[in-house]
Amino acid sequence: MKYCQSCGNKADDDAAFCQNCGASLGEQEFVRENKTSSQNSNDTLGLIAFVFMVLGCIYMGFALIPLIWCIPMTIYANNKIRSGEPIGVGFKVCTLLFVSLIAGILLLCRQEKE
Repeated sequence: MKYCQSCGNKADDDAAFCQNCGASLGEQEFVRENKTSSQNSNDTLGLIAFVFMVLGCIYMGFALIPLIWCIPMTIYANNKIRSGEPIGVGFKVCTLLFVSLIAGILLLCRQEKE
């Protein structure tokens, strides 16, 4: 099933133009609906966890020593979340203990792809 990028209306796979708005449905111009709700919730949990990790880094800013591990852990987690790669349980527990309790719990709640 194709979806028009202009109006979002469903279109047949063999349709060349959108029946709703008339926009061309060339190969590069349609979007397939492929994200499941679990992927969306994982993306949301990852984003919220990243925000709490940044807040944890700001909170740890009063002492320079904790920033030595908070900032690299936050960057690593952000890169893994954005690329969709799985994050190990050990890293999630270390995030829980050393960066932010809430971010660690959110990361542990994320379902990783295997």
